[in-house]
Amino acid sequence: MRVLVSTRLPEEGFSELMKKFEVIFPEKEIFSKEEVVQIIPEFDAFIPTFQFKVDRDVIGAGAQGKLKIIANYGVGYDNIDVDFATKCGIVVTNTPDPVVEPTAEMAIALMLTVARRVSECDRKLRTDSSIKWGVMENLGISLYGKKLGIVGLGRIGKAVARRAAALGMKIIYFNRNPLDKKTETKLKARYAPLGQLLCESDVISLHVPLTESTFHLINENTLRLMKPTAILINTSRGPVIDESALTEALTNHKIFGAGLDVFEHEPTIPENLKKLDNVVLSPHNGTATIEDRNAMSRFASQNILRFFEGNKNISRVN
Repeated sequence: MRVLVSTRLPEEGFSELMKKFEVIFPEKEIFSKEEVVQIIPEFDAFIPTFQFKVDRDVIGAGAQGKLKIIANYGVGYDNIDVDFATKCGIVVTNTPDPVVEPTAEMAIALMLTVARRVSECDRKLRTDSSIKWGVMENLGISLYGKKLGIVGLGRIGKAVARRAAALGMKIIYFNRNPLDKKTETKLKARYAPLGQLLCESDVISLHVPLTESTFHLINENTLRLMKPTAILINTSRGPVIDESALTEALTNHKIFGAGLDVFEHEPTIPENLKKLDNVVLSPHNGTATIEDRNAMSRFASQNILRFFEGNKNISRVN
């Protein structure tokens, strides 16, 4: 049996899978869509990363051949036409466990970097000899004692809350459904409707999947609710934010700053956004550690191995 991997990844994490399957990686960084459509009928399983769009053409080609499972390499699966895969009888899985802690680390890193203007000052020290040194120069915002609003208190949101509490932050959150009181007490978190959270919070961190209801969740109207000193962090999916509205808000200092690991039209970032000093940009790096790449590979491999063994304990999303 054969497994196709869309992107060149370290083989270490696939060692168990490679004992039972022939695993094929691209010779270069990533297979093209045309290459995958041509060869995917010969494979029993496919492991795509977020870089690779698994659309109807790809799924249809696989369904005409041997393809039985698409084991997505990541927790978000908006890169896959899950509905069409379901119609074709193809199982889709994701890797929710390995992404939790590194993504939470990235969210906290962005908060600190924006609040203390770390990347801005680093950049100016390297390129701008006119940067001023002094007691009242380059002032940022302290996170200690500030209110963190977490939009989506799932597993990643909870991991962010634990870290934020250690920084002395106060936690409020918005979910479609409030958590039970025991969990709220453990996390020292208080529920608030979205509008209230946006008004109250000093930092807003987004941890929601991309769905019809979360598309442009942060837009011109919701940005107006935020404090002029607020910081917005996004490590979820780019289209959760209306990028044009955010760029306008940052340009006119309607909020203090933003930290973005994801973008609306990746890998394209608007030039106007790149020119701003009050935004920190990261190239979808939330899970980009050596340890986590291998953990994600093992998890995707585990989904495939268990699926073909008839074990239903897989992270199935359809």
